[in-house]
Amino acid sequence: MILAIESSCDDSSVAIMKASDFSLIHYEKISQEKEHAKYGGVVPELAARLHTAALPKVILRAKEHFKALKAIAVTNEPGLSVSLLPGIVAAKALATALNLPLISVNHLVGHIYSLFLEGPIKLPLGVLLVSGGHTMILGISKTGVISVLGATSDDSFGESFDKSAKMLGLGYPGGPQIQNLALKGDDRAYDFSLPLKGTKRLEYSFSGLKNQVRLACLELENSRIPYSVIPRLDRGISSENSRISYSVIPRLDRGISSENSRIPSENSRIPSQQKANIAASFERVACLHIIDRLKLAFSSQKWARFGVVGGASANLRLRGMLENLCASYDCELLFAPLEYCSDNAVMIARAAVTKYHNKDFCGSLEMHPRSSLENLKII
Repeated sequence: MILAIESSCDDSSVAIMKASDFSLIHYEKISQEKEHAKYGGVVPELAARLHTAALPKVILRAKEHFKALKAIAVTNEPGLSVSLLPGIVAAKALATALNLPLISVNHLVGHIYSLFLEGPIKLPLGVLLVSGGHTMILGISKTGVISVLGATSDDSFGESFDKSAKMLGLGYPGGPQIQNLALKGDDRAYDFSLPLKGTKRLEYSFSGLKNQVRLACLELENSRIPYSVIPRLDRGISSENSRISYSVIPRLDRGISSENSRIPSENSRIPSQQKANIAASFERVACLHIIDRLKLAFSSQKWARFGVVGGASANLRLRGMLENLCASYDCELLFAPLEYCSDNAVMIARAAVTKYHNKDFCGSLEMHPRSSLENLKII
């Protein structure tokens, strides 16, 4: 059995998995969402203190399995340095005390293995990784070598949800907040433009869309801001369909001042229905952007199966769009179980099982807050 520790961001998690048949023996996760929610996002120093307090307790509750352990695994890259450190220190201490080898696991590789928690990995494979910190399209060869086909040039998919939620005065994390509010809104009320539309670059960009949300919020919150949300009259208005869509248009006639750079108040005065409309319109375009870029990837790749991983892959609208996309390319779509989409030690344990069978142990365990997946071999 292998004990795995995950602490790369704001979740303290421990799992024990059998190396022989991938069966999960023990799992516990302590989320820090409530502690960080009051700040609207993860505070690294706070996360570090909470990991330091939680990990010894979580590990101790797995003590009954210590005698059967064959190795200790831990996430050592990528992640917040102050969050990775408590996990690495705990893993080193436990490995020394029990005289067991150490296995280092790349957090993002762990997400890939979340697709195959109960059995062998199936390759070749295309992967969409969408999380709070990463948005990537990956190609994994038959031999397990990763190619990064595309990535975001600014904000990640999950990050854009968090920041948009904050501008709307919603809670943290933003993904569930936006998704739930969007159900009450009109997703065509705001005609936010699709990022990189018409380009052939295989990359993502969410900063422009996030800025459109900012401008829409400011317009509704303070009419003095020189931006206008105007009806799209080109679509026409009829008694049969009285719904009007809007575009956010800069009022250049008023000039540009420092006031334009403001962000909306977190205690937003935006009417609730308008908030829902903005949330729905944002979610629709953000998901369309994911699909639009994936179509470019599918046009050049011949994947028999395609996996979607990361905490933001739990978004139901995105899942529905991905199902339609893969069906149109006759491609098998794989999702990680919903409970294992976000950061967890189970996926780290599963990735570690492969390394254990390959006798891929590490002598000196080093931390790498930033790392690349390009040309990384995962089997």
